[in-house]
Amino acid sequence: MAGALAAGGWGLCAGAALLVGAAAGSFLSVPPRWVALIMAFGSGVLISAVSFDLMAEAHELGGTVPTVAGAVAGAALYSAANVLLARHGARHRKRSGAQQPSEQEQPGSGNAIAVGALLDGIPESVVIGTSLLGGGHVGTATVAAVFISNLPEGLASASGMQRAGRSRTYVFILWSAIAVISALAALAGYTLLGDASGTTMAAITALAAGAILAMIADTMIPEAFEQAYLLTGFTTVLGFLTAFMLSHG
Repeated sequence: MAGALAAGGWGLCAGAALLVGAAAGSFLSVPPRWVALIMAFGSGVLISAVSFDLMAEAHELGGTVPTVAGAVAGAALYSAANVLLARHGARHRKRSGAQQPSEQEQPGSGNAIAVGALLDGIPESVVIGTSLLGGGHVGTATVAAVFISNLPEGLASASGMQRAGRSRTYVFILWSAIAVISALAALAGYTLLGDASGTTMAAITALAAGAILAMIADTMIPEAFEQAYLLTGFTTVLGFLTAFMLSHG
């Protein structure tokens, strides 16, 4: 019971970073270039977590075949869902500029953005829960990586939503709901997969890793490059190294 509560608590903690970022995006006038640089940093953090924590853990648990199969499946599932959501107005959900459509321009786009935010957050949360099984050592680094990456996501998305005419109430209700669902997803990952075999755990961990990597390429890097340009790569590497030191410190 204590482990399940810890998993849910860590998931809530990581998801709460979206609220912190949303508050910054709603109440502070953050220059678009700074938003982009923070997004690039967060991208590097997640890439490092995927590489050194999730994929390495999956390979250790189940070997090459379930790890590769899981990652491909995760990327394919995320990409297919993302294409569907993009057609309904959620393509630019992590953008801080005026790229997001308003409800007047595309009815239902607000709901699509909400579902897209949920799609982005669930794989990260499930991994947090599963990483704590059996006293797993991945938890702290993964939680830190997700928390750091969620800050710019919340900041950029909130700025974009308000530019599209959505209220602060909408923004904070959305991110509060995502934070709660993140906690539930982490709790579910811990409680439902406790008896799973190493092969199954490897496939699920790699599936989440593939989905996260596809999310970075589809939604975070484009926002970063649009404003930061040639600084995107350098800032992404700084984020990568920060997460690397967290997991190997």
